[in-house]
Amino acid sequence: MSRKFDQELQDRLVRYAAIDSQSDENSSTTPSTDCQFDMLNLLVDELRDIGAADVRLTDYGVVLATIPGTRPGPTVGFLAHVDTAPQFNATGVKPRVIQGYNGGDISFPDNPDLVLSPETNPYLASKQGEDIITASGQTLLGGDDKAGVAIIMTMARHLLDNPDLPRPTLRIAFTPDEEIGRGVGPQLPRDLQADFAYTLDGGEVGEIIYESFSADRAVVRIKGVSIHPGQAKEKMVNAAHLAAKIVQTLPQATMTPETTDGREGFLHVTDMNGGSSEMELKLILRDFEREGLEDKGDLLRQVCAAVQAGEPRAEISVEITPQYRNMRYWLEEDMTPVELARDACRTHGIEPVSTPIRGGTDGSRLTELGVPTPNIFTGMQEIHGPLEWISVQDMARATEVCLTLAQMAAKQE
Repeated sequence: MSRKFDQELQDRLVRYAAIDSQSDENSSTTPSTDCQFDMLNLLVDELRDIGAADVRLTDYGVVLATIPGTRPGPTVGFLAHVDTAPQFNATGVKPRVIQGYNGGDISFPDNPDLVLSPETNPYLASKQGEDIITASGQTLLGGDDKAGVAIIMTMARHLLDNPDLPRPTLRIAFTPDEEIGRGVGPQLPRDLQADFAYTLDGGEVGEIIYESFSADRAVVRIKGVSIHPGQAKEKMVNAAHLAAKIVQTLPQATMTPETTDGREGFLHVTDMNGGSSEMELKLILRDFEREGLEDKGDLLRQVCAAVQAGEPRAEISVEITPQYRNMRYWLEEDMTPVELARDACRTHGIEPVSTPIRGGTDGSRLTELGVPTPNIFTGMQEIHGPLEWISVQDMARATEVCLTLAQMAAKQE
């Protein structure tokens, strides 16, 4: 494999990962955090510096740009998100590069008890001799999805430096707030102006994903009866006890993230906040099929109704909000974007793999809104935690695949 992109990709990811850009689902602003502007504004400057056209930051926090085409063909979009996950510390990230990984355990300078081992991570075992990027042990790395950002920027720079390379018009978008399900709003399909697109937000080399979870968010609010505990007999209704009863009544052994895999969906309690007088539960609901997702929402309502019936003095409400739907429902009607990506992989000797992703991407929502958008690998592993890592050479493979894909798209009607 050519290593002409390795240094650029390494430098970009190290630089981008060190910038705090964590999103916040409790914020009502767009983007949800001001720190995301540090990444967004940097990318505006870098895109202009490399000669991209139509560079702008929209009023809804998306960076857009154009790589002018040299051949006719469909307009193709490439997207990545700038925010990092709120589930783990992402402030003060200190990326480090392990050159020529020796195949052994990887330790972390800021957390001596933390170990990344090839014995528990078979994919890492296959990366001996490659260059591995991790954080220092106290934070996530943020390769999800700054690896995708680095790949797209490297591809864009290469194409703009080589104006004779065949490609149709390419559109680039860097979005905020993907990690909290708010990366794609209704304006983006119109402003992106792409016939189809790709997110660079996947894992192992060869992953071409066109099937994702369908997702809803739920909020359960519980209002008890508050009174001084010394005078509470037969008067107090403890909202915290009712919240615990709801959680315990939901299926624990068959329908939580830690007990499911493959095509199984789940109900996941993400937050419990409040006290004895009022409590709020936040949950996410996931399933690959619409019917299964609806069933999980019904189950949550039934459990809450049963707890309410057992304590009529309480007030329990359930609010379920759609987040995104399985992109398969639309992509299976026209698999052209998926087949192009698969063909591009095979050109580089990579056998494509299309397993359902137990999550979602900006492509899930964008596909639902009319722009078919499968997901392409970047190499990111162990995301959303301190063991997160990525191979520079995996990123380079993704860059090569995207360049070939752009060339192939120029031959499409």
